[in-house]
Amino acid sequence: MLLVCFTPKLEMMKRGVIIVFILGLIAQSLMAQDYTKRNKLTAEEKRVIIDKGTERPYTGELLNNKKEGTYVCKWCDAPLYNSSDKFDSNCGWPSFDDEIDGAVRKTVDADGIRTEITCNNCGGHLGHVFVGEGFTDKNLRHCVNSISLEFVPAEDPKKPSQIEEAIFAGGCFWGVEHLFKKKDGVLETEVGYIGGHKANPTYQEVCANITGHAEALKIKFDTQKTNFEDLAKLFFEIHDPTQLNRQGPDIGDQYRSEVFYTTDKQKRITEELISTLKAKGLKVVTKLTPASTFWSAEGYHQDYYAKTGGTPYCHVYTKRF
Repeated sequence: MLLVCFTPKLEMMKRGVIIVFILGLIAQSLMAQDYTKRNKLTAEEKRVIIDKGTERPYTGELLNNKKEGTYVCKWCDAPLYNSSDKFDSNCGWPSFDDEIDGAVRKTVDADGIRTEITCNNCGGHLGHVFVGEGFTDKNLRHCVNSISLEFVPAEDPKKPSQIEEAIFAGGCFWGVEHLFKKKDGVLETEVGYIGGHKANPTYQEVCANITGHAEALKIKFDTQKTNFEDLAKLFFEIHDPTQLNRQGPDIGDQYRSEVFYTTDKQKRITEELISTLKAKGLKVVTKLTPASTFWSAEGYHQDYYAKTGGTPYCHVYTKRF
């Protein structure tokens, strides 16, 4: 008798499990279809945007971006923030004190303390929002992972945006960056490692001379305000290109003088400048190498002298051209 009464319940439970399983498959199918409408993400972008991770502070490409335009979602291109609402909070991530109406969703974070912000269109993780810090009159800070954003510059029909990239290695990257940031036309700077054989090298590994990398500076510049030749001339004038695998008191192949060209034109210009310097009697040892993977240095290295208030100890401007 007990078995007769129990059997219908068992059958109902089995049916319920089957229904849930089928609904799960349908939901996964819908999600998969929805994902195909999104932009393709790299593994690191997925870690932050989908898996709700956090990028390292002071490493994002958009942290120091001061150009006018709109910041959109990396995953779905939905407009999120205007450049006029961006401010420098010195926290290591892009900060905004307002969002485009209806663009950002705010929910209690999994930690139960912070407020998470996500794209209201696709649900991609952006970061967190904080109130009461007093950075701006709005008393609000959207702390956003740079990797969650894409920047769309404001169009200027009179002056189309033409951005080029250059990579220079000339000793300690702190000093190289400090002096290049003063150059008109330089839009962004980032210190890092290049020219080695190990992926994701650390500062300690590079200093131990076991990876083959050089300390280098990657620059993005506006070709309407400057050009590669002017930047390369500055490079040869802020360090000593005759010193082999060293710069002043810093000794090691990570401090070598090297230009990592990104175009054939950059290669040709650098060769001409080196020839000019040699004609003046300088025994230039600067290497000329095609650009390879550039690995961003740890956050505390970025804008080092701006953070510490120091000045370069082995980079002094010397007129050579």
